Amino acid sequence: MRRRAVLMGTSAALVSGLGRASAQNAAIDPGLPLGTREEAVMDALPGKKPLIKLTYRPPNYETPLEVFRSQLTPNDQFFVRYHLSQIPDRESLANWSLAIGGDAAGKPVKLTLADLQRLPQHEVVAVCQCSGNRRGLSNPHVPGVQWGVGAMGCALWRGPRLRDILALAGIGPNAVEIAFHGTDGAVMPTTPAFVKSIPTSRAIADDTIVALRMNNDELPLYNGYPARLVVPGWTATYWMKHLSQLEIRTTKLDNFWMKSAYRVPAGMFPGTAFPTQDTEANRPITDIVINALATSHADGAQVRGSGFTLAGQAWDNGAGIERVEVSTNGGTTWGVAMLGNQEGRFGFQPWSIQLAASPGKLTPIIRATSKSGAVQPPKPIFNPAGYHHNAIQTLQLIAI
Repeated sequence: MRRRAVLMGTSAALVSGLGRASAQNAAIDPGLPLGTREEAVMDALPGKKPLIKLTYRPPNYETPLEVFRSQLTPNDQFFVRYHLSQIPDRESLANWSLAIGGDAAGKPVKLTLADLQRLPQHEVVAVCQCSGNRRGLSNPHVPGVQWGVGAMGCALWRGPRLRDILALAGIGPNAVEIAFHGTDGAVMPTTPAFVKSIPTSRAIADDTIVALRMNNDELPLYNGYPARLVVPGWTATYWMKHLSQLEIRTTKLDNFWMKSAYRVPAGMFPGTAFPTQDTEANRPITDIVINALATSHADGAQVRGSGFTLAGQAWDNGAGIERVEVSTNGGTTWGVAMLGNQEGRFGFQPWSIQLAASPGKLTPIIRATSKSGAVQPPKPIFNPAGYHHNAIQTLQLIAI
């Protein structure tokens, strides 16, 4: 019923949504088949403006390209990503609490929202990005939610440090991982619960927090109200929404979501080691990889050949953006973009460059380099799940 009401209320956006969804795909590589992306429409969840709907149950909604012209992604346009279909509502979360325990905990404790609010609060600007961002652009096609470029967002997160919360239960010297649960669930009892873990060393890092606020407002329901884990520089698979339980563990978490899902072949991508979970064959995804995206112009846009500004955002795992380069001659020569002021090292890095061209087709390609030396590859690094798609962007513009 709610879905029908939303669709009726946003009927004017449905047709334009098709164009925007397709444009996001073409902005990376106009030669790629769009596949199921062509069916994407604009739809609105409660508390959200219309986003690109990819699945309704569970809800997976993508942020439109133009929203990323701002360094901070508005709460009502922030992407939505769920693995399981049973999403808690605000009424069911009225008596929410966070339980902390585990075999490496000194004593189990349970905290209310008010308890968390009384702890020292920390702020961090960070990109939250699904590991499968741009999966829908993979060629050949791979299964999974067919995300374009908008399975991400950047926000100002505020809440207590995770280490301060864990300290209330005590962390034993033999603790190796911190596991975490949320309150969303599956329809079928045989579906594995979505439970993840991070190394203890990452859990006690300065910028790992349990966010209670987002962009100076409370967390939206569909982005994890009343509390979500924030692991800056790591992909969103670890950013547990509706956080309900923390386990301080002496052994690794050995469930489907750690030993089978969100893993890539060893050595395929850079990233922080996860000693208890790494194997010779594969390793869990950890760090966000280097990326850049033009946001000022969609694919097919007209520009003034006499001169125009191409602009966008770059981001990585927090190492920092060294430079963004743009080529209009197929990579023979590159111009260096100007970098703007960044809100924080884990956030979007704005960039811009002045371009001019003769009338006709103009094909800028954009690549970023991080201060760690990581460079965007010319083509996606193929893997069966379509993770970490960060190939250099190609735009098709029309100079007039």
